[in-house]
Amino acid sequence: MKAIWQAVCVGISCMAVSPAEERSAFAVDPPKVARSMFSQDLGMLDSERDEYATNLAAFAANQVAAAKGAGKSAAEARKFLGLALHLSPRNKKAIVVSFQLSKGVVPEVTEGNYTPQAFARLLLTRGQLLEKQGGGENKKLARFFIQLAAELDPRNEDAVYASEVHRLDQGEVDWSTVTDADAAAP
Repeated sequence: MKAIWQAVCVGISCMAVSPAEERSAFAVDPPKVARSMFSQDLGMLDSERDEYATNLAAFAANQVAAAKGAGKSAAEARKFLGLALHLSPRNKKAIVVSFQLSKGVVPEVTEGNYTPQAFARLLLTRGQLLEKQGGGENKKLARFFIQLAAELDPRNEDAVYASEVHRLDQGEVDWSTVTDADAAAP
């Protein structure tokens, strides 16, 4: 009887940690970005776009890794990755993290350039500069940056205020244009 009990325990523990089970419980539908929603008219240099994309993707990877894919970390990561891929469609970090999440692989924690609070301040400042530059693409990206800043650091009163004023004046930000752009396209 003891041998049967041990065999059952070993079998259950093997099933509990099987990679297939982990993958099916965690797999994320990666953002669908075939081409960028931003043209060369965007008020950012290509190198700056790539740097922001790298940091957005690293932040998404670290967020999922810290939560081990639990909760809404994977859904939140889709927003960061979608925006990263729109800023720089061939960004290495964004493509790798997107692929890993689609396969159910929790990304490795990487040393980021910024804490969430510092990254929120950077996104807020850059968003405000884009807003001042004017133009449709700049204003669109400014809204995304400012909302992400408020979500990253809800204690940053300036980011929260700017985000809420945008929401009151223009409605909710439609993240599906970032994460599922190709699903809406003909």
